[in-house]
Amino acid sequence: MSDAGLPLHPFDWNATDLGSRDRWPHTLRLAVDLVLGSPAASILVWGKQRIVVYNDAYAALAASRSVRAPGGNMPALWPAPLSSARDALEQALAGHASVQRSLSVPFVRETGVVMVDLDLYLTPVTDETGAVAGAVCAMTPATPAQEAQSGCLRIVVVEDNLDSQYLVCEMLRALGHEVEGVSHGEDALPLLTAGSHDLLFTDVSLPGMSGVDLARRALAHDARLQVIFASGYGDALLRHVEFPYISLQKPYDLEQLQDVLLQVEHRLGARR
Repeated sequence: MSDAGLPLHPFDWNATDLGSRDRWPHTLRLAVDLVLGSPAASILVWGKQRIVVYNDAYAALAASRSVRAPGGNMPALWPAPLSSARDALEQALAGHASVQRSLSVPFVRETGVVMVDLDLYLTPVTDETGAVAGAVCAMTPATPAQEAQSGCLRIVVVEDNLDSQYLVCEMLRALGHEVEGVSHGEDALPLLTAGSHDLLFTDVSLPGMSGVDLARRALAHDARLQVIFASGYGDALLRHVEFPYISLQKPYDLEQLQDVLLQVEHRLGARR
């Protein structure tokens, strides 16, 4: 992925409300490439104008002649998932990630209105200054309740690198888990203290509050919480940690990720 005008998905943006890609901030280029490259139906809402970009998977889901990827304009009508989850979207645009389970979304098609049950994953997107500049809404077919209860972990992912955060969250969701992703420990702590989560999956080195300090404060609130530290610096930063944790060395693959998640499930199962 290049900052020099070489997008993963070439498109002439000049006729859209986003204008020339060469003038976009880096975070917008990154967010657009991630959304357009995602296999999951996804929508990006960007800027004060609430400009909407969506991928081919979403266009196929909407199945309407009025929905043609990649968009790039301020819509006259909100896309159906965003309209159905408007409060959650506003929360994401204010910096708060959320998961909307089994939301019945109405799509207007040539044959009439079709209701589709979806799980929506809303994640804030920050700009270079750390301010929230937009939000991504990824969606998958709704998980049946009985499947969600079996082996489903409730996970908070903390990773300040936006593309890494997105990919980790997508992998965890593909494995059947409920995930909220944030960039800073200060954003994660309210989620961990307000809700009931099984796992904190955090980078060790973060801007502001470190992953270790975040885990320590979260465990003071909920001693049952499991912790996975992901680090590119080995275990040197974890030598004096006084609480149980699992360490995952970057870069890791899907098999290693599944192995540590099984460890978490076994630990939680032993406590129940």
